[in-house]
Amino acid sequence: MKTRFAPDRGLSSRMLITSFLLGLLYVGFVALLIALTKSAVLAVVIAGGALFVQYWFSDKIALYAMHGRIVTPEEAPELHGTIDRLCALADMPKPRVAIADVDLPNAFATGRNPKNAVVCVTTGIMRRLDQDELEGVLSHELSHVAHRDVAVMTIASFLGVLAGLITRFGLYGGLGRNRDQNTAVIVLTIIAVSIAVYAISFLLTRALSRYRELAADRAGAMLTGRPSALASALTKISGDIARIPSRDLRQAEAFNAFFFAPAISGKAGASLSSLFSTHPSLEKRLDRLGVLSRELGEQA
Repeated sequence: MKTRFAPDRGLSSRMLITSFLLGLLYVGFVALLIALTKSAVLAVVIAGGALFVQYWFSDKIALYAMHGRIVTPEEAPELHGTIDRLCALADMPKPRVAIADVDLPNAFATGRNPKNAVVCVTTGIMRRLDQDELEGVLSHELSHVAHRDVAVMTIASFLGVLAGLITRFGLYGGLGRNRDQNTAVIVLTIIAVSIAVYAISFLLTRALSRYRELAADRAGAMLTGRPSALASALTKISGDIARIPSRDLRQAEAFNAFFFAPAISGKAGASLSSLFSTHPSLEKRLDRLGVLSRELGEQA
């Protein structure tokens, strides 16, 4: 699907490399499960079933978790109107539109492909941003859909989820019930490998997530021609998120990789925190948008 969003070869190459590495990791992980459990059918059913559910129902899972609902043009005419204009400008299919009734000012895109995508905004972000700022955020989210990095992130996060589940089942199930020495060795081996797989997939998806946010900032701002509006939205949202109760932020933290701005982020400038974060620092995003604004000759 070709759109008027600026192509990003860096993003495309990173998605390809990440998918390839995670694919190798996935195949090796399933092969080890087959060898240790002595049941190819069980291993394939577990891995395949989890992947199928996450890939095909990722949009429904995300909307349910964030208390979002699909809205019609009659229910949200201004929001639909803005997305209609951006989709026409980008020459792309219009995704479904959803609103999450939460105060957290944020937005996200989800779905396995552009034809099945959903763009969701919270009531918190709609209340805080003006029209130009909201348009900048929506253009950012639509670029995720156009670049197909939403689907790649959904698949990329699957292996970590599967490895994490197997680790929990092993720790709280297998070790507690099995006292046979050989069985215990098998369970411990599966847990150790699962932890390693989780750690590797975690770092790979975090690295891809940080780059795709910069790519979406650039592509979205270039489409609207107003990087300053997106920068203003980022500044406003980041400041308001800091005032949201920590309990509410922790509930939303699981969706950080898909949010426009992270619900909870590490300390700026900390190398370890940067390595684990889903988003580039606010300063880096603003700097990049400032450079783009000068390149486009945007009027203040």
